Amino acid sequence: MPLPTPNVIRKHSGHRLLIFALALSFAGCAGSSSNAKDPLNYTENAKHSYENALRAFLEQDHELSNQLMEEVKRNYGYSRYARLAELRLADTAYSQQKYAEAITMYKSFVHDYPNDAEVPYARYRVARSQFSQASPSVLMAPLEERDLAAVQDSYRSIRAFLADFPNYKRSEDLKYMRAETVGLLARHELYVARFYLRRDNFDAAVARIKFALNRYAKSGLDPEAIVLLGETYLKMKKRDDARKAFEQVLSEHSSSPFSVPARRFLATM
Repeated sequence: MPLPTPNVIRKHSGHRLLIFALALSFAGCAGSSSNAKDPLNYTENAKHSYENALRAFLEQDHELSNQLMEEVKRNYGYSRYARLAELRLADTAYSQQKYAEAITMYKSFVHDYPNDAEVPYARYRVARSQFSQASPSVLMAPLEERDLAAVQDSYRSIRAFLADFPNYKRSEDLKYMRAETVGLLARHELYVARFYLRRDNFDAAVARIKFALNRYAKSGLDPEAIVLLGETYLKMKKRDDARKAFEQVLSEHSSSPFSVPARRFLATM
């Protein structure tokens, strides 16, 4: 969801001291007994305090923004603006690449306010944070040395989100993330299958290949996986199963580069 920026807010308006002074003045108003008892004033003061905090947020003054958002939560806990302040605090953590902290805060929001209109936004940000948290592993460690727990978390969150909100306006971004995570997870399964194949643990290799094909369908690695499955069957002396695998590649993935080894295997059988 887009940031709920009121019209009165401009991204580059005001200065840090002015924002802080205004926030204190509104907090002072809220402290008076007459205003505290008046729901109209309470809501109005909460709105103004949130707007001041939002100025600092939009100007990326993280320290001041966090301070003022915390004041909104503390002074106006029963208002809608306290909830919005929680989201902006999570957004700040995300923008600073504090993904674990951001995930905790977004999940807390979803848990505490399951019927809030901002729940889809918070859940999207959970998936985004998990994906961002996992992305560096693609470039850092070799595939066999990666901890794929964050990738698995991201994949599960993305799948659940798309199932619950298939028409969400950022669904294309989510589908891109899903494709990336599926590809990485499927590639890891094939790596493990080859590990078992080199050690003549054929049953384990077949199990991992089939898991990759069933669990991570449409990963783009199906032709490679099926050729590897056929190769494994050949080593198991299951020639009929191997032939079916290679023929499947030619019939379903004829334009794939893996159709070449499939033809070669068939020719030697």
